[in-house]
Amino acid sequence: MNVPELNRLLKNVSVPGTRQMANRVAGKPESIDLTLGQPDFPVPQAVRNRVMQAVDNEPMKYSHNRGTLELRKAITDFYKDKYSAEYEPSNEVIVTNGGSEALDTIFRTIINPGDEVIMPAPIYTGYEPIVTMLGGTAVLVDTTETGFIPTVQKLEAAMTQRTKAVLLNYPNNPTGAVYPEGTVASLVELFKRHDIFVVVDEMYAENTLDGEHHSFTSYPEIKDRLLAVNGLSKSHAMTGWRIGWLLASAEMIEKLTLVHLYNTLCASMPSQIAALEALTGAADVPAEMNAAYKERRDYIYRRLVDMGLETVLPEGAFYIFPSIKEYNESSFDFAVELLEEAGVAVVPGAAFSEYGEGHIRISFATGMENLEEAADRMEKFLNGKKR
Repeated sequence: MNVPELNRLLKNVSVPGTRQMANRVAGKPESIDLTLGQPDFPVPQAVRNRVMQAVDNEPMKYSHNRGTLELRKAITDFYKDKYSAEYEPSNEVIVTNGGSEALDTIFRTIINPGDEVIMPAPIYTGYEPIVTMLGGTAVLVDTTETGFIPTVQKLEAAMTQRTKAVLLNYPNNPTGAVYPEGTVASLVELFKRHDIFVVVDEMYAENTLDGEHHSFTSYPEIKDRLLAVNGLSKSHAMTGWRIGWLLASAEMIEKLTLVHLYNTLCASMPSQIAALEALTGAADVPAEMNAAYKERRDYIYRRLVDMGLETVLPEGAFYIFPSIKEYNESSFDFAVELLEEAGVAVVPGAAFSEYGEGHIRISFATGMENLEEAADRMEKFLNGKKR
């Protein structure tokens, strides 16, 4: 019996490089895994306690499609207090099953076949496949010569009549780049001149290690075209809880809700309860985690520089993106050799677009003991390798 034809666009999508390397590690228990962005901290105890109490004593029914009003208010209060951003909890926020579902909802709402989405690169592996499967095209803009930060000139030069949106991810995965306030302000002026959507993934906003995070939600003049995504996976080590949100104007939220409700109906109630506690009773947790991340970042940065690798100090997230160009081989081959010969797993830079080639991504969302051993193994590996 013949199998019916699948979605033809699936042929353009493959397993991301992050998962390919993580899967290789599974068969090597002695290796040190520096691939995935999975915080090694426990979920805050206050969050755990609140959820266990709720599961025992409260009905776990469907919530409103956009999430409980109490949680939506906590989200909008957070943005008002931190970024002076004005969003109405009733009709300008949707609680989603993680940031990934928020992004999927956004793109399925705005993309028509043939549309283009501009993405500064290197960039997270999960964006381009969504656009591709909708019949859109990702237009990558090289940021390797500007400190991994996009410029107005390059973004505007990439715009065409087909441009539907610009997608920005910062602090950036994989580079850890943080946008200065002046950059954000200049980009706002650019977006005011063009009739396009601005999709902003700020999942690592609370993991800004130096300075402050400057959010586009602080600029009401672009609210009509801004679609902002965030969540608690990184800030509160709640990756498996799959809880996030998206902010937009009331007009856009009405349309986005249609897509969201037919996809998932509503976010998980235990996770919504956990999120409320995280935002209200565990608000200080990100700062505690960041103190550890800074110590780890500074350590691995020094070690990489001492190994002779050209490395930009990341100001956010928990990744570092050293160059391996001097070894004259693909980042994939380099990463495989590092795993096979030294037992250290990293992600090839090419997983984050062609502009990530010549680099590797190292996650320091792991303990110092692991980082120290990984650095020692990597140094020994490089000492025996020709430049």
